[in-house]
Amino acid sequence: MYKLVEVKSGVCAAEGFFADGVSAGLKSGNAKDMAFVYSQEMCEIASVFTTNKMAAAPIRHFKAKGNFQTNFVLINSKNANAMTGKAGISDIDEILATLPTCVSNPVMSSTGVIGVRIPKEKIIQSAKLFDLSQCEPHAAATAIMTTDSFSKEKAFRVELADGSSFHIGAMAKGAGMINPAMATMLCFITTDAKVSKSEMQAILERATLTTFNAASVDGDTSTNDTVMLLSNAQSDTYNAEAFEAALHEIMRFLAREMVRDGEGATKLVTYNVTGAKDDAEAEIVAKALSNSLLVKTALYGEDPNWGRIASTVGASGAEAYEEKLTISFEDVCVYKKGELFFDATMEAKAASVMKKGSFTISCDLGIADGVFEAYGCDLGYKYVEINADYRT
Repeated sequence: MYKLVEVKSGVCAAEGFFADGVSAGLKSGNAKDMAFVYSQEMCEIASVFTTNKMAAAPIRHFKAKGNFQTNFVLINSKNANAMTGKAGISDIDEILATLPTCVSNPVMSSTGVIGVRIPKEKIIQSAKLFDLSQCEPHAAATAIMTTDSFSKEKAFRVELADGSSFHIGAMAKGAGMINPAMATMLCFITTDAKVSKSEMQAILERATLTTFNAASVDGDTSTNDTVMLLSNAQSDTYNAEAFEAALHEIMRFLAREMVRDGEGATKLVTYNVTGAKDDAEAEIVAKALSNSLLVKTALYGEDPNWGRIASTVGASGAEAYEEKLTISFEDVCVYKKGELFFDATMEAKAASVMKKGSFTISCDLGIADGVFEAYGCDLGYKYVEINADYRT
């Protein structure tokens, strides 16, 4: 038995971790744009990255290090350091070489505009402002934002039946270019649980499949998608079941927050697909729905056009049959196994569901037991405005 108790200290929740954010002049108005996560003790690190073939320099730099421990992560916003070639790697080496001597095997993560050399001198100078004794998780979470309209944080104290406990805390950013295939979103998770690197990696990969990999804002996969999980084992406590449950809950919350904060989005929609031939087929359908532009625009217009749902299911490539499919907006069933329920009364009920800021669209394929849940948002004029002006 275990209990998850929410705490408000974000990425600093775990014992021995520190974080803060400063301004390096990358954002206008002296806004915070550079953050660190630091542990007094060395950490095992698990990671999952984008599968985009144009992976950014920080990801290639990380992977080249092989198997290692670290106690420091440096994160900057406004510049992705992607498509910058060997120079982008060299810039990272120069930056990390200037960090304090208490830092060991540091790693870097970046987010922002693609195809521009990172302003390394600004970052080097601003890193001198870091006070590694600071526990300012909200400042760090704010500094890594790009087009995000709010910071994203979550943390638990995990209490075990014998009275012992450990912590898991996280921060994330992401609002656009969100269609993670990983594992522009970043997530940094810290824990003081005494968990091995191999087990931590396996659990992280499992959790990613149904959280960040189930989230879509615009169907675009970033060059910089990164999830890092660091453990300094300071609690000397661990329980596999409790650890995985807490980690999954944190990652699911952050994934949904990224979708809720989708650029210009007004709706957070959960696509609950059941009755598929298997889970893999259910995933295909759920992601097709979360990525469909026609579905997204219907959501924005609050139009319960269930025909777009049915069409997307049929076009997904998964096994599906008209006479077995059931579609519901929350508890309002509009189509069931060939029978139409979409009269004026049902349309009004479905339309009222779509006026909510968050709701579920369910599709039962009626074939077998496959299930998957994906998260998506609507698409409106503001998304175009934000991305048309992204570099300015």
